[in-house]
Amino acid sequence: MKCRMHARSAAGGNTPKPVWGSLRFMRAVEFVDGTVTIAEIADPIPEATELLVRVEGCGINGADILQAGGNYPPPVGAPVTPGLELAGVVEEVGSSCRRFGVGDRVMAVVPGGAQAERCAFDESLAMPVPDVLDGPMAGGFPEVFETAFDALFTQGGLTMGDRVCIHGAAGGVGTAATQLAVAAGATVTATVRNSEIRSKVAALGATVLDPANFVDAGPFDLILELVGAPNWPANIHALSIEGRICIIGVGAGSKVEVNLVHLMGKRAKLFASTLRARPLAQRAQVARRVEHHVLPLVDAGRITVPVADTFVLADAAAGYDRFRAGNKFGKVIIVP
Repeated sequence: MKCRMHARSAAGGNTPKPVWGSLRFMRAVEFVDGTVTIAEIADPIPEATELLVRVEGCGINGADILQAGGNYPPPVGAPVTPGLELAGVVEEVGSSCRRFGVGDRVMAVVPGGAQAERCAFDESLAMPVPDVLDGPMAGGFPEVFETAFDALFTQGGLTMGDRVCIHGAAGGVGTAATQLAVAAGATVTATVRNSEIRSKVAALGATVLDPANFVDAGPFDLILELVGAPNWPANIHALSIEGRICIIGVGAGSKVEVNLVHLMGKRAKLFASTLRARPLAQRAQVARRVEHHVLPLVDAGRITVPVADTFVLADAAAGYDRFRAGNKFGKVIIVP
């Protein structure tokens, strides 16, 4: 994906009206020495296989926080503008696009550039937006549900009747994973540090515990690790024989000491995964699986997207502060 965005100048006001035959400019989030700012940059120009989408909602994710701190550079060829997920309305289609047309509502996980008024990305990454999802909810759907689905089912091999533990279940990926595991017929235990929001996670169908107490609730066939270091070595103690651990989040620490003998004794399988850096074909495959298996559940009202807070683009810095503060149920969304 090549969005060819070029910064013009910092801007806090409205985007200038486009002039026919000239470049159009838009507002987008930009990091300057780790500070979240709003810049005016050239609109992305869609290539043959790309859609140009006017963004209605885009989520803030842990990867954006890491990128702001210089710890998670975007993949080669991706925009430096942050943002991994969006929903919006198609404004232009590339000459090779066949599935979506101008005016269609779509959502996608993208390599970058979502936190802007417009974004161009490969059509193969796009999913249709169910009518039941408004702009903010749709903008917070793709990254967390694709990540959770891939971790639970493709990597972790979740099956009906499995006992699952989801750490950090109140956040975006956690709430997505909880709903998906419940819908698949698993018995779900969720750990949530903030006692004030445990009841909201429990309403999704899980038994919710303080993280200090999850070992006694085991053994678990699958543990989804969204927190990191604080849950080790307890994760191994809580694992069933031939159980699996899938690591997709390390926000609370990434370095642990693991006793390999304990892993051997449990005949355990340990997985770790990211989504952003995968080749386009693999990311498109994840989107197709989510579209096939999850969107019908959204249409049926069995899956929802909890939104903790929304912020207009001009207040993106406040949105990032809200995300960093934690203690939230669901997603923090920017609404351009």
